[in-house]
Amino acid sequence: MDELKKLCKKYDELQSLHGSKELNSIYFGGCINEPDICFVFMNPTKRNIASSKDWKGIRSPWIGTKNSWDLFYKLKLIEDSLYDKIKSIKGTDWTEEFAKEVYESIEKNKIFITNLAKCTQLDARELPNSVFENYLELFYKEMDIIKPKTIILFGNQVSSIILKEKISVSQNRKKEFILNNKYKCYSVYYPVGNGRFNMDKSIEDIKYIMKEYYGKNI
Repeated sequence: MDELKKLCKKYDELQSLHGSKELNSIYFGGCINEPDICFVFMNPTKRNIASSKDWKGIRSPWIGTKNSWDLFYKLKLIEDSLYDKIKSIKGTDWTEEFAKEVYESIEKNKIFITNLAKCTQLDARELPNSVFENYLELFYKEMDIIKPKTIILFGNQVSSIILKEKISVSQNRKKEFILNNKYKCYSVYYPVGNGRFNMDKSIEDIKYIMKEYYGKNI
């Protein structure tokens, strides 16, 4: 845990360079000890209410949002009661206690959720590769600390930067890559925001991976 705290300090330093200065960086959440799957998204925005300077709870992805949790619910990685509450309350009604409860459910299911870049933006602007690349070595350290069994990379940009080769998700569905001679990786369609229309394809591929490696037939 001390090693992860050191990484968080580095992420905070990069927030001042690449993110909005009135917002906090967002870290990660879930199982930090050899999770079955690590989900890697792009970067957070102010819609995550944990980025507020007033927030004192965990600073994990997607806190205070709705649509992203559809993915985890359809994969049976979050409890029905928590999902129902997420969908019924306003994002600003998330409490620090509720965020902790949601991520305890994620942890119980051996899942880790993170972004490649932790710099919170005011909106969903497209970031240049150079910003993500500034987080790359820290991301590799993050993976070496938690040691995930499988890594799901969402979208072409994240996949290409992490794997250091040009990746098109449409041409590499259900294809296994090996990251740094250590970790099984899959490139999957980005399932939220502008990529929401691809969520069904993302779910199809993730279900395949979960059944292939963990015998979970969802």
